Amino acid sequence: MLTLTSPVEIWAHRVPAGGKLVALAVATTGLFALSSPGPLALALIATLCLYLTAGLRFARDGLRQLYPLWPFLLVVGLWHLWTRDLDSGLVVLQRMVTAVALANFVTMTTRLADMIAVFQRLAQPFERLGLSPRRVALAFALVIRFIPVMLDRLAQIDASWRARSPRRPRWRVMVPATLAALDDADRVAEALRARGGAG
Repeated sequence: MLTLTSPVEIWAHRVPAGGKLVALAVATTGLFALSSPGPLALALIATLCLYLTAGLRFARDGLRQLYPLWPFLLVVGLWHLWTRDLDSGLVVLQRMVTAVALANFVTMTTRLADMIAVFQRLAQPFERLGLSPRRVALAFALVIRFIPVMLDRLAQIDASWRARSPRRPRWRVMVPATLAALDDADRVAEALRARGGAG
């Protein structure tokens, strides 16, 4: 739970965490500067090629982690289909998939300790306000790490519901998803305490 770093060692593991986070910020900003499906499709293809530079196993594992996005893609797609605004819908979907795929790539190739170190340097100004930079950094890093974990957990709960009932789960999955999140948070807190706390 504390790390989602890929066990498959690739070239991106050797790139400094700060550089990858800056590149991610620039790339994500660039995605929002694009407003037509064509260039965004090229950006998505380039992202897929980025995964493939690490080999088929890494690419397969990375793309599998994007599977929990499908409920969000479905909702956005149906909404734009209903409003008959297909071009805007395609733009939103391409941005979403590309941005999450890029963030996932950074997460898979960056150790949690390296990510915390970067956020800790960025959080140094908070020390004047009485906040521990390490705790702020740990909070940011855990949020980034937990997003794909919680999406995967939500997909598992959704699949469990569908296996037991022909009805759509809709809001009914929110309670078990919330309880699962709280349970995961307790386990992470116990693991942090066992390792000496947040510092």
